Amino acid sequence: MRRALWQTAGLLSAMLVIAACVSMSSRAAGETLVGNTFITAYSWHDNTPPGSHIISHPVLHGSAGGTGTWDDPVTIAVGHSRATGQDVLDFAAGTRIYLPDVRRYFIVEDTCGDGPRPEDGPCHTGAAEHGDASLWIDMWIGGQEESVGFVQACAVKVTGVRAAVFNPASNYAVAPGTGVIHDGICDSGYGNTILTR
Repeated sequence: MRRALWQTAGLLSAMLVIAACVSMSSRAAGETLVGNTFITAYSWHDNTPPGSHIISHPVLHGSAGGTGTWDDPVTIAVGHSRATGQDVLDFAAGTRIYLPDVRRYFIVEDTCGDGPRPEDGPCHTGAAEHGDASLWIDMWIGGQEESVGFVQACAVKVTGVRAAVFNPASNYAVAPGTGVIHDGICDSGYGNTILTR
């Protein structure tokens, strides 16, 4: 389960830019574009417990993972609340999200926030403190085979206020490679432009 978060002090606000090639007819029914999503990252090194792939709400994967395609989206963590006595996620387990800055699909399978009152902690609250973001999500970047320093640097690189597409179409561009960290690189920096395949 996701608990610790890597953050960066120099967060930049981002404007949502939709490429002209993404026509209204190619958009999925129920798709929602959120241009001011605070996106952070967690890894094998700082998951709870550290050094694990454990997730709280498995859907497609038994543990955190995924390549980033529509068919194999990467695990993502969202805020949750236990205020009602039930564990209620901010977005339902199984919700797909497309992040254009890393050009990968994600799926809600994990939660941010520790302890008996996660509703008072990361992902569920505090998004507006980060560049006037409206919500906060936390992507799995893996990193088991990489050094802690490399993984932390990647987490900082992908952290910021950026675009996210909830319930996306299945035809958006996916970057080569398996996952955000692969082949010794941290794959990000594509910006907020959404391209179709």
